[in-house]
Amino acid sequence: MVIAALVIYLLWAALAFGLRSIVQWRRTGDTGFRGGGLAEGSVQWWARVLFVGALLIGAAGPIAALAGLPAIAVLDHTAVHTAGVVLAAAGVVATLAAQASMGASWRIGVAEDERTALVTGGAFALARNPIFTAMIATAAGLAAMVPNAIALVGLVVTIVAIEMQVRAVEEPYLLRTHGDAYTDYAGRVGRFLPRLGRLTATGPGVKP
Repeated sequence: MVIAALVIYLLWAALAFGLRSIVQWRRTGDTGFRGGGLAEGSVQWWARVLFVGALLIGAAGPIAALAGLPAIAVLDHTAVHTAGVVLAAAGVVATLAAQASMGASWRIGVAEDERTALVTGGAFALARNPIFTAMIATAAGLAAMVPNAIALVGLVVTIVAIEMQVRAVEEPYLLRTHGDAYTDYAGRVGRFLPRLGRLTATGPGVKP
């Protein structure tokens, strides 16, 4: 199970970041990566630091298991491991499908001076952040496959990084960039899951 978790993790990272960047570059001449030269200590800088940390810890969980770190006993059961395989595999597929839904608008990070099309179709008709939803599912599945302390910390850091990126970076940017179009969309579609986390208008802004 440990080897399977490491293979799934490496496959997910290679496809979701490596291959997707190559596809984006071949289609548009742009890798899609944004956020270089972030101001140290800014919200987006911290979100980036946490996200990179989550990726490293995600790999460290299976590696630590191979080195002999035991699983947490209450989670060390075949049913939990099996559910983890299903969830992790589904998360990988969902990540790629959601990325494909973005088309040329796919980005990692935010550039304040850039305006891309507001994507509301495909996977984005179900949730405003389906890529992040799929990434959380993948991380949760991997943690269930190898439920040691490091893997569980990686899951928590992943969720914190994604919440920070979405709530403090991407949603304010989309509101500034797309205005009423995003407000209307966010009022109809949930943040990570259908209907959950929709935004409600309150005067000049919105709130969860």
